[in-house]
Formats: sequence, structure tokens, C-alpha cells
Amino acid sequence: MIEALAPLFIGDFSSYRDTLVLHDDPRPSVPLRELLSDEGLPVLLARFGESYTGGDRRALLSQWSKHYFVRLIPPVVAAALVLNRRLPLNLDDIQVVLDEEHLPQAFKLRDAGQPFAPGDPFERFAHLQHDHLQPLIQAFTAQVKIAPKVLWSNAGNYFEWILTALGKVLPAPLLADGFSLLQAAQQPDGRRNPLYQPVRYVELQGAALPWRQRRVCCIRYLLPELELCENCPLLDEPPAQASASAS
Repeated sequence: MIEALAPLFIGDFSSYRDTLVLHDDPRPSVPLRELLSDEGLPVLLARFGESYTGGDRRALLSQWSKHYFVRLIPPVVAAALVLNRRLPLNLDDIQVVLDEEHLPQAFKLRDAGQPFAPGDPFERFAHLQHDHLQPLIQAFTAQVKIAPKVLWSNAGNYFEWILTALGKVLPAPLLADGFSLLQAAQQPDGRRNPLYQPVRYVELQGAALPWRQRRVCCIRYLLPELELCENCPLLDEPPAQASASAS
């Protein structure tokens, strides 16, 4: 655990305690650049794909990226909002701890980051969106013919999910920059914001709560072992036993 982030890891969030660590963590790790290389990514997807028949590379990459994003994005977003702390997320500065199924379990960072005072939502999350997600997704799509919007949607889904989860225990003003980022159709330079509105909330007749539905499908259904997510946009209504998970 990074000591500067310790105040975050309480209650339900304690499961992230050992997700962001420094290089003195004893667990074996692989440089992120090595995983993303022309040699590394095919091997990674082949090993991850051993659990699935068919092996559609687009679906495998999307599914793997979801495991990646759900481990990385929540603590990074929480650190930026709650602690006003910017973490070093350049691809060259990260090593990834993989489990026996070759799924990301933790990330070794170059250092513990620095306190900062961002002036707007995009500045607050530039280290995540521009230093990390943008080059990461570019590296993925350079090798696998998957629409970038699928991967951006995967990232945005977990970004919105952690904001909503934090909103249950923290005051709304503390989270305002996060929600503002997701509601901005354009970035300050006029380019489209790829994290814009990753989910929507659908009012259902007779339901106590709205249905949280993704706007872009993660295409995991291309793997025969997996069905549509509970919040898939290809569904007209949620499954009978749908939960509040981000999927």
C-alpha cells in the first residue's frame, strides 16, 4: 500500500488497499510497456483466452480491459477527488502484477505522486485520461481491430460507477469534478470527450430504482461462455435478477 493513500482504504474500499503500490512490493510484476508490445499483447491475450473457446481477440481484449480498469480507475479517481493527489500514470512508469489467470491485480507506480490543485475537471483527471487511458487504448487498438469507443466505454463505466459509490458516503461537492467530466461532451480544446456519458439511468415502470445501462456494448457476448451484461445496451430491459454492479 502507498501510505499517502491510506485514508482512502476504509470500509468497502479496503479491498483496494494493495492495488496501487510502489516498486518495493515483493509481488512479481511485468512492465506495462512489455505487456503492450507487439510480442507481449498476443501472448497475454492467448493466455487469458485459455479460459474461453473461440478466442475472439476483440472480445478477449475488451474483457481483459474491464478487469484492468476496475482495478486501476477507482483508487485513482478517489485519490484525485478526496486527497487532491495526482499519481504517476505514464505507461513507462507502471508495472502490472498479474494473477494466475493473467488478470491485473495491482499496479506498481514510480512514486507516490504529488498533491495538486487542479483548476477544472479535465485538469484534475488529465493524468488518468491523457497520460494513461489515451495511450493505453491507442496501444490496444493498434494491434486488435476493436472500436476505441468500446474500450473508452469500459473505462467510463467504472469511472461513473466509483463516483456513484463514493456519493453514498461523501458530500456531492467533493465529487463534482468527476461528474462534470462525464457530462462534458467536449474537451477544453474542442475535441470530443471519449468519457462523455458512459451510462444512462432508465426509469422503469414499477421499479423502485432506475436501471443503470451502459451506452456502448462491451462485446463480451462474442465469447460463447459469457452472456450479455446486466446493464448491456442491447437489452430492452434488465434481467429479472439484475444487480447494481458495474459489470
